[in-house]
Amino acid sequence: MEQTSSGGAGAGSTAAVARPGGRRPAKWRTRGRLSYGMVAAVAVIYPVSSLMFRLRYRHGERIPVTGPVLLVANHVSVLDPLACARLVFDNGRLPHFLAKQSVFKGYAGTLLRSAGQIPVARYSAEAHGALDAAKADLDAGNVVVIYPEGSVTRDPDWWPMQARTGVARLALTTDAVVLPVAQWGPQDVHDYHSKKLHLRLRAPADYLVGEPVDLSAQRAAVQEGKPLSVDLLRETTDLIMTRVRDQLAELRGEPAPLTFHARPRRELPGDLSGSAA
Repeated sequence: MEQTSSGGAGAGSTAAVARPGGRRPAKWRTRGRLSYGMVAAVAVIYPVSSLMFRLRYRHGERIPVTGPVLLVANHVSVLDPLACARLVFDNGRLPHFLAKQSVFKGYAGTLLRSAGQIPVARYSAEAHGALDAAKADLDAGNVVVIYPEGSVTRDPDWWPMQARTGVARLALTTDAVVLPVAQWGPQDVHDYHSKKLHLRLRAPADYLVGEPVDLSAQRAAVQEGKPLSVDLLRETTDLIMTRVRDQLAELRGEPAPLTFHARPRRELPGDLSGSAA
């Protein structure tokens, strides 16, 4: 199924159930009440993303209409959050992103926090505080979007690089539906590698939402007392990101590499992360 865009609910929002025949309930119901920060975000992001991208979604209906969702995506551009926010919003939910703390300044920071976005103090002991906040957000039944690579991929061919393991910690300690999402196209508007912006109207941006990742065995083991070891976190992270990489190969119509590109040791100026550990 391909859906072309026409353009999280909080814990206290009205629950919505699927209608007979598999029809999704009205999006205004599944999104719930919008905070003033989210209203401001929609007022800015919706028209800008509509002019910038021609958004095309495959299987957007796989985003559950209610309940916690951990949406895991590859990172190809600093513009990814604009397009990915629309993917979630256009399919009836409100997105909460993990984003680097430096963008949470002044009035913009106030709006971001009101909109439910989660600051990440990367490369510090406070990074785990962001994971705790993200876990609380998932426990409240919201949609959390995470880019486990931590920043735009450094792979010259735009394949995912090795991911941080914060995504696995969230996946294994919550009941959230873990949705792998591949995205392709925003890098043609802003090329992170060359640091060039290629402004044009309605550039194609494609999204493929995969089937939920089955982590029932790993979650059961953790609930029975198995520690969140480095090996378990790495294994789970690679499992999720392999799904994302394979979906990206489907979007691109070409085979994916068998390994992940090495992650940089330090971020560069201009990085806008969506990671937490």
